[in-house]
Formats: sequence, C-alpha cells, structure tokens
Amino acid sequence: MSIWGKLVGGGVGLAFGGPIGGLLGALAGHAVDIAAADWVSEGGALVATPRDETRHIAFTIGVIALSAKMAKVDGRVTHNEVDAFRQVFHVPPHELKNVARVFDLAKRDAAGFEPYAAQLAQLLRNRPAVLEEVLDCLFHIARADGHVGEAEIGFLRAVADIFGFTPTDFHRIAASNGVDPTLGGDTDPYAVLGLPKEVANDDARAAWKRLVREHHPDRLTAQGLPPEFITIATEKLARINAAWDRVAKERGLK
Repeated sequence: MSIWGKLVGGGVGLAFGGPIGGLLGALAGHAVDIAAADWVSEGGALVATPRDETRHIAFTIGVIALSAKMAKVDGRVTHNEVDAFRQVFHVPPHELKNVARVFDLAKRDAAGFEPYAAQLAQLLRNRPAVLEEVLDCLFHIARADGHVGEAEIGFLRAVADIFGFTPTDFHRIAASNGVDPTLGGDTDPYAVLGLPKEVANDDARAAWKRLVREHHPDRLTAQGLPPEFITIATEKLARINAAWDRVAKERGLK
C-alpha cells in the first residue's frame, strides 16, 4: 500500500503522539501514540522492521504540516506550490483528499511550526541526511512559484536550526536547492558542496564523495526516506554531481 493510503484508518498500524499524532488522529478519527521503529541485521544489511512505517508516516505528515506552516508565512498557497507537491511526491488522485485534509488541518492548527519540527528532529535523530531531505522538500515547494522570499528563508532557517543544522550547513543546503539564502543572487558550485573557493583539490574531491555517499537515494531509503519522496533525493544528487563537475572542470581535474 502507498504511504498515502496508510495515513488514515486501519492502514496506520502504529501509533503517533505529539503534534504529528494530533494531525493523524484528527484525520483518522481516533487517538494515537508514537512507537519507535526497530532495525535488524540480515546478512550484514540493515533492514527495517514493519514498525519502520512509523518513520515513513512521520516524515510524510511532517513535510505536509511544515509545508502548510510555511504557506502561512507568506500568506498564500499558489497553484504552483500545490502542483509541485502533487507531481514530485507522486500523490495518486484518489489520495489527494487525504493529503489536502492534513494540509488544511495543519494550516488551521493554532500551534506554530516549532513543535512539528522538534518532533521530526526527535524521530529522525542520528539521521541528519533524512532530516536534510525534509528541508529539501520544503525548498522545492517554496521555489515552485519561481521565487523564495525573505519570510520563507527565515522559516526554513528556523526549521534547520531546530533540526540541529549550523548556519554553514544551512547555506550549503540552500545552495544545493538552487537558492542563495542571502537573497543576493545565484549560488556557485562551491556553495553547493559546502566549500570555500580556496579549498585544496583533494579536500574538494573528498567533500564531493562524502556528499554523494550521504545523499545517495538508496542510502536515504534505507534510513527511512519513503519511496514516494525519492525524486527529490535523486534531483539533489544530480545537483551535487553537477557542482563537482563544474569545480573539476575549472581546476582541470579528472
């Protein structure tokens, strides 16, 4: 069953608490509590138990909820933003109503965005690359109308801070999403790789390889990224590789 079909009713076999649980409970019509996911080793590989659905659903609800909160920052939700969510996150037509209900419930919720971000940070602790994917999803939606404004940058910066990312991390994450967080213009490949322009060749290559390893879609899926969100991860990996290609060409590296 698609992750979207697990958002309501009997499809949610696990329980959630906190603000994410509150949204899910309002959607499903019953109260729920959070349960942690387990991981087991099979043949040397890390395999998620069925309870890993907790992380998948938490990620999905968290992205929808934070998207709704971000929409309130600039006061409107554009058709481009809605289309970005529907197309990239592969929401099947028969699940659109469920997704829209979660979005509307989160948007009307009197609580701020901070409790949602804090709960995701707790649920995905020790999985910073997956938390970064949450930010990537939010950046994708924010830039869908062709412009990421100062209010949205402030929102994204605050979420990143709750997730435990440093200002330097945030600049790299923004750059890897094609956004200059200073609103000063286009980003450069060094910013995408999180590097100063005077970095040594070997260090630049090592940083690129580390980012590729950390943000490879297969690795992210193993860490709890729902398959429905893999397009965002694939696009980010392509931007990281494109940035390295530019740096390597500029320096005459192979």
